[in-house]
Amino acid sequence: MKKVFYLIAIVISLSACEKALFKKDKASNNARTNFEYLWNEVDKKYSYFELKNVNWDSIKTVYGAQISESTSEYQLFEILANMMNELKDDHTNLISPFNISRYDVALNSDANFRLRTIEEFYIPNAQISGSFLHDFLEDEEIGYIRYSSFMNSVSSNSLDYILSRYKNTKGLILDLRENGGGSIINVPALLERFAPERKLVGYFKTRNGENHTDFSENSDFYIGSHDGIKYTKPVMVLIDRGSYSATTMFALATKAFANITLIGDSTGGGGGLPNGGQLPNGWIYRFSISQLLDLNGNNFAEKGVSADINVSFEWTDLTKDEIIERAIIEIMN
Repeated sequence: MKKVFYLIAIVISLSACEKALFKKDKASNNARTNFEYLWNEVDKKYSYFELKNVNWDSIKTVYGAQISESTSEYQLFEILANMMNELKDDHTNLISPFNISRYDVALNSDANFRLRTIEEFYIPNAQISGSFLHDFLEDEEIGYIRYSSFMNSVSSNSLDYILSRYKNTKGLILDLRENGGGSIINVPALLERFAPERKLVGYFKTRNGENHTDFSENSDFYIGSHDGIKYTKPVMVLIDRGSYSATTMFALATKAFANITLIGDSTGGGGGLPNGGQLPNGWIYRFSISQLLDLNGNNFAEKGVSADINVSFEWTDLTKDEIIERAIIEIMN
């Protein structure tokens, strides 16, 4: 449901109101015209054909054959959505007045997060400061911080309060499981609070040509170190396959800092930045147009950023979170 609200926010950001999105005088409602337009836009701009080993020409043949003069707008939506989902990319969406298509990569793996377990058995008296849920663990030796979405603002005042509260702990647990991403501005705003120094953490490159392998030169991705209150003791960042997009970016960037450890499962991927536009019939589309690389040139859009320590949530005992328990052990030892 969070991702649906996220996609609705995308629609709002692309236009001031629904009338601007879905005008009565659309350029064309013809099914074939809209199919060709979307296929060509993806063909010219999508950034992961080679990495995902996608034969976009073959996909055009398969789905183009489903278009006819009698194709309704509902049938067209299903055809286009299915074609886009062949990319298996959570940044790929089609948005119409009656439906939103999406590919949820987290559904391909077991769930590793249960909020009620945390709230009931770990932090029953938690504080809420801005976008963060937090409290002490282990007789105030550890601080636990839950950040559920990079869509939520990263308030400097909230972080000042939180990090001051836990300044005498041995370590922090930052829980980013099931964080499906959001604003990339919040990535450095949060991570710089745990960074001892400014570092180059990766690179971006953007699709910029007709060929599927045409990209810009790499652009440096730096994370700075906050000038004010920060925490540079050990930080355990909890991730899973529901940690996507901006969270994958955050996870990749942590690899440059020795005081940060990733625990859980690999992230869901989606490190590249999405962009989109409007079909001739007024529907909105988006897909990945760039790639995020680590310092060695590795790409994590498909398999995600791997955890440093792999741990799974055991659903047979809902009073215990094995991933949090492992993070506690790492800090206390």
